[in-house]
Amino acid sequence: MRTSSLLSLSWALALLASSSSLVSADVVEHTFEVANVTVTRLCRDNVIAAVNGIFPGPTIYVREGETIIVHVINNSPYNLTIHWHGVFQLSSQWADGPEYVTQCPVLPGKKYTHKFNITAQEGTLWWHAHTAFFHGWVYGALVIRPRLGHSYPFPKPYKEVPIVLGEWWNANIIEVLEEATKFGNPPRLSDAHTINGLPGPLYNCSQNQTFRLRVRHGKPYMLRIINAALNEHLFFKIARHTFTVAAVDASYTNPYDTDVIVVALGQTVDALLTANQAMDSYFMAATPYQTVNTSVVPVADTTTTGVVVYQDFPD
Repeated sequence: MRTSSLLSLSWALALLASSSSLVSADVVEHTFEVANVTVTRLCRDNVIAAVNGIFPGPTIYVREGETIIVHVINNSPYNLTIHWHGVFQLSSQWADGPEYVTQCPVLPGKKYTHKFNITAQEGTLWWHAHTAFFHGWVYGALVIRPRLGHSYPFPKPYKEVPIVLGEWWNANIIEVLEEATKFGNPPRLSDAHTINGLPGPLYNCSQNQTFRLRVRHGKPYMLRIINAALNEHLFFKIARHTFTVAAVDASYTNPYDTDVIVVALGQTVDALLTANQAMDSYFMAATPYQTVNTSVVPVADTTTTGVVVYQDFPD
């Protein structure tokens, strides 16, 4: 009898452990600590607010159908909220994050927990602060993969690479907006554009602050391109390469080939890149798209660059 009871207990514990792991597999949980850090760009040290000490912030990977839980701890001196850009938020509007729309800001020293499900979306979205110009510092990628047992509607890429396009100010961006509001002028233009937080060698003191993508010849890559700039549509191109656009804003599209991609403000594009050129290194670049007279609507007309480096080719 005792042996039977022990076996029953062991079986019950095994079932409980199995159930617990299934539950945890369906939940992706993160902690975002927002705090001031010092970042060096364009020959200067700037104090910015960042998530978990990195700029841009961490990429969240999730599968369609899973639940995301993010604990936001605000240790910065500013009010903030986090917005999940493009997420449907079905029956979870309170987790969406727009300041004074779905929630009050998280005050310095306070915290807030977001909980929501990813439903009927696959591809790339992103998250960012939704307070004033704060999203110029606080942002990152949200990658949604097919649920287990499902596949992409195209051959699985060898590697998936977030390409987050942003802007950089040699200034406190909170003060940039405050100054514009005070005098009724447009905000001052950014001093650089960035690829994954790095400006690239066309800017001062930035030769060693260049994003590098190392590729293997013949392999397909999924570039998850995000326009996190505050004010501008951006062209994106890689020298001598073409893309197959497969999805926009976490929705699959009819695939098409192109050698340049225009990414609208806040938009995401999933583009397949095949490393099929000669063993060499090639520039990637992002630059503003502007059709309005710049004397009427000023634009930060600068170009950020990164480098695609084929494996075994020296930097």
